[in-house]
Amino acid sequence: MSDLPAAVRLSLWVTAAWAGHLDLEEAVRQALPDADHVAGDVGHLATWQDFGERVLACALPRAGDISGLPRGNPELTAAATDSGECVYVPAIGGALVPSIEIFGPEGDQGMAVRLTAFDCEPTPAHRLEELHESQIERELRTRLVHATSALESLDIQPFAGSTLRAQADEVTTLREWGLPSGLPGRAIRILQTAGTVGAAVDFALGHSPAIDVAADAGRLRALRELQAATDQAMAHATTAAALHLAGMRA
Repeated sequence: MSDLPAAVRLSLWVTAAWAGHLDLEEAVRQALPDADHVAGDVGHLATWQDFGERVLACALPRAGDISGLPRGNPELTAAATDSGECVYVPAIGGALVPSIEIFGPEGDQGMAVRLTAFDCEPTPAHRLEELHESQIERELRTRLVHATSALESLDIQPFAGSTLRAQADEVTTLREWGLPSGLPGRAIRILQTAGTVGAAVDFALGHSPAIDVAADAGRLRALRELQAATDQAMAHATTAAALHLAGMRA
């Protein structure tokens, strides 16, 4: 990924707004700075705030791994998995799935982000309480080492090439990606690591080297494991950071 997912940015900026650090409309603009138009069920954010919701949590699901999603109907699961992201309110239940829509004639196109609302169950408190940055970072590094070892065993180093290195360096220079102030330093570090590795993995998946079938299958498997690891760490770190912004963690 060359930038943070919309769900990550929405989670942090909207939670900051709910904590009183800025206006909600401005938070949505900060969260989606490249969007020319935000459509759909964005009004749910104000409604949830009126109901006293304090945290907008983040999930980055994928086919075969929806463990981070709140429990909901099949429509939510399908939409969130297809989009690869969603935000949800853990206390009262409810989710928004962002999707990107390109509009306008060729040469003069704009980008709209549509937020679609779905019902879901409240999230048990223990699922949030178990999200600690130290454990998230430890698990991410362990999974990175495992996947890197698998790639090295195939004599493949997907991040060693100059193009991939440049991709990773470009993401690193984004630093905090314009996120709200007050985030824990460890959460920022996790987001930076996950975003950097995720960008290189996405690039590597689109540039398969000419190798034998068995090695290529092993390469794809290891890259997919890396991708899953970075997405999970990013979602967990985002929600943990949102809990800090909401004043629910010291």
